[in-house]
This record gives sequence, C-alpha cells and structure tokens, in this order.
Amino acid sequence: MKSDFKAIDFVDGKLKLINQTKLPFEEEYILTDEYERIALAIERLEVRGAPAIGIAAAYAVALAFKNGNKGEDYFNQVFNRLKNTRPTAVNLFFALGKMKDAYFKVKNNEDVYGILFDVAKKIHSDDIQMCERIAENGLQIFEKKSVVLTHCNTGALATGGGGTALNVIKKAYERGLVKYVYADETRPLFQGSRLTAFELEKAGTPFSINIDSASGIAIKEKKVDLVIVGADRIAKNGDTANKIGTFNLAVLCKYFNIPFYVAAPETTIDRACKTGSEIEIEERSAKEIFQIGDAKITRSDYDFYSPAFDVTPAELITGIITEEKIYKPPFNF
Repeated sequence: MKSDFKAIDFVDGKLKLINQTKLPFEEEYILTDEYERIALAIERLEVRGAPAIGIAAAYAVALAFKNGNKGEDYFNQVFNRLKNTRPTAVNLFFALGKMKDAYFKVKNNEDVYGILFDVAKKIHSDDIQMCERIAENGLQIFEKKSVVLTHCNTGALATGGGGTALNVIKKAYERGLVKYVYADETRPLFQGSRLTAFELEKAGTPFSINIDSASGIAIKEKKVDLVIVGADRIAKNGDTANKIGTFNLAVLCKYFNIPFYVAAPETTIDRACKTGSEIEIEERSAKEIFQIGDAKITRSDYDFYSPAFDVTPAELITGIITEEKIYKPPFNF
C-alpha cells in the first residue's frame, strides 16, 4: 500500500487531523476551526506524538483569532488552555512559545489571524523538513542490513512530516539497510500495534507486532540488531523522556550490548532542563489500564499506576539522532 495519508493538514480554513484513536480499523478525520476542539483532540490522543502536538497547538492558536482579534486576555485564555493539555512533550511549549512571541509583536495588527497562521504553517513546514533530515542522518547508524525493534509510534502519525525514529527505519528499508522490524505493542494504548503497524503496512515494510514484555527475549536471542525510539523531551545532559517502556528497552540493550538510539528534532532538546529528574511525567487515567475499548479487563476499583512516560538515563543511550547530527555520549546540549 502507498503511504499517502496526512496526519495533519490544513484544508479550506480548517485543521484536518486523522483520529488516531480509530486506527487501524477506520481512517476517520477531524475537521475543525475551533481551538477548544483541537485541545480536546490533544488530550484524548486523537492527535499525539510530540511534534504533531506542537503543530496542532500552533494552528489552534491561529484559528482562535480567525474571526477577529479579541485581545490579550483572550490570547492568554487560549494559550493556557493548550499549554495544559499534555505536560511532558516539550514541542508543545516550543510551538506555543513561538505563537506567543508572534502574537505580542502584532497584537494590534488587523490581520492577526493571517500572521499567526503563517507562523503555524512555518512550524509545520519546518517539521516536514526536519523529519527528512533526521532520516538521512539516521542512515549512518547502519553497519549492515539489520533487524530493528522500535517502541510506540514515531512516524508520520506523530509528526508533521514522515516521522522521527520510524522515518529512519522506513528510509533505511528503502535503501536496503533494514530487513525486518519488531514493533512493541506499547501498552496501555497500543500505539505500536495500532499505529506503527498501520504505517509499516502502508510503507510495505515487513514487520511483526510483539507484546512489550517479549522484547527482552527477542534481544537476548539476538533477533534484534538495534533499537530506535523517539523522544518527547531530552534534557541538557541527554536524559530522555519517551513512552513508558522505553527505559526497560534501554536497560536490556545495555545488558546485551545492543545499540540503543533516540531520534528526535532539535526542538525536543530542552536545554533549560538540566537532567531527567526535572521532567514532569504525565499520569494517565486508570481507565487506560483496566479497560480496552468498551471491555473491562480487570476491576476498576483497584489501585493503578499509569505514568505515560519514563526517563532513560543518558548513559544507556548509544546516540541521539537529530536533523543536525548524531550526538554521541557524553551528551552536553
């Protein structure tokens, strides 16, 4: 199948988002020009992935002014609503910061919407280019035709372009550098089995879905040559926050001497954050554990522990691939 879908698009004055909660069974799209609906889409994970969240939020700010300039108080209301949707992904705050700077430079201009829209569009187009450069840089890590394991979804569904870690994998497959992919299912919301599988099938890349806890035996039995994951925030020292379960993989790779790479845009590096201990980790609803769809799989009155992310210490990371270069340890951004 051809990889011809767009996770984020702007059509006839409205933001068009593929509803990722419906994948892989339905390609349903959300079409809206309301910032509140976009905020809800971010909270509900209808749009997800750090770069994609930032892009969607940028368009949301612009669309909030589509019907005229409503002043600073209104801007702050919009800004704070979007800022509070997801706390961990630094790209959200990068994009909102760009929009805030733009607004306060032109707040008295009659065409605030047009100016803000151009800034959002630039954030989107920059991400498309960054995805391609990340993929090209990532080709350098392959010393032979390899089997790759990845976690969560880091492709076109997570970004404005072709993706980060998954884009490296897809590009490497096209160049004959990848022969097979293992996709962790990525509990509790199955971004691997639903979204990464969807993208790999679209791209014609051979793959298997494995339960998260099977990755250890796959690595031990040398079924995997390297692991590539994405990131939601990277601290100045290289500590990296990514989807829960990433830390487990990094420990396994260190123990079995398997390369462990992170692929992310430069905007994911938070140089104001010294170490991973300063990264706020989002706690998700217990419902995501005790229920799948409409089916309860355990009792809802139990206690649950449901962090959305974990932090991988820098010393477990072989390299961090960005659009600029491949950084090697010791990291000091």
